[in-house]
Amino acid sequence: MSLYLGKIHYWLFNKILWFEGLESEIINLAKSENLDIESLSKEINDKYGEKLPNKPLEEMIDTSNIHGWLQEKIHSAEGRMAAWTTKILHNNKEAYNGMERIYINQAIKAAKETKKDKGKLNSADEIFNSVNDYILDGMPCDRVNEIFTANESTVEWTIRVCVHKDIWEKEQGDVDLFYRLRGLWIKAFINEINNEFDYIEHENGLKSIKKK
Repeated sequence: MSLYLGKIHYWLFNKILWFEGLESEIINLAKSENLDIESLSKEINDKYGEKLPNKPLEEMIDTSNIHGWLQEKIHSAEGRMAAWTTKILHNNKEAYNGMERIYINQAIKAAKETKKDKGKLNSADEIFNSVNDYILDGMPCDRVNEIFTANESTVEWTIRVCVHKDIWEKEQGDVDLFYRLRGLWIKAFINEINNEFDYIEHENGLKSIKKK
């Protein structure tokens, strides 16, 4: 069965798993906020589907519809995350501080995994590619990012299309909150990978990874 699967499919699968790891931490935060986890889990899972079981990709994926299966799991994971995040903050806005810590800590964990596998990354384009080994931004065919500069010292890009807004609005949430949390994730990841580089979000929407 694995003959049907390519490197890109495992790459996407790994990104989903990391995102579901964030979801687990967010659910733990909901528990600490004394929310009714059992009731909310049923509501959210009935709406978006449950998290992936702890099985190899080959044992789960529909090989007759690989692209569709992965796209469905991405939408499922993003829907659950938007739902959990929004419900927690509707209950207590101060819980946002806990969310920031969760995103930052996971970014550091991911960066340490990257350094273990690849060593210290010394170029902006390598760091940009490694960031995108983890963050979930739809399918590759969505072509979310438009890159203007990519070299050893600088990568500059903008978000060409937002694949998250509809999901967050469906949950009466604010997609800008998602981007703020993800921005913290990226900044923490880069600082851990190589603190000679920085992540900057410019007022005109341009984003950059630059050598200091």
